[in-house]
Parts: sequence; C-alpha cells; structure tokens
Amino acid sequence: MRSLSEAEMKEVKGGEAITLSAVLALMSIALVSVIAYKLFFSEGGGKVTLPGGFSFSWE
Repeated sequence: MRSLSEAEMKEVKGGEAITLSAVLALMSIALVSVIAYKLFFSEGGGKVTLPGGFSFSWE
C-alpha cells in the first residue's frame, strides 16, 4: 500500500457517510411519524397500508 502525496491528500473529501446516514435517519423518522399520525388520529380506528404489502392497524 502506498502513501498519498500532498496533492492527493488535498483532493480527498470526507463526510459522505455521515451525510448519507443523516438523510436515511431523517427519512425513517418521517415515515414512522406519518404512520403514527395516521394510526392515532384517524376516524375509523386507523389502518395504514404501505407499498410492499406491509399493513398496520390500530383498533
């Protein structure tokens, strides 16, 4: 394994993993929030069907 030169080290950018993790975390929080809102504040007891066949109900 070789060492990077000064010019190559200046070209290295970091932070992609942190950004991707933050975006995925926010998306999952948003999805859970929408499901919880639909279950607890709906008129008919609450039933949520997501793409892929996932179904949640609150009776």
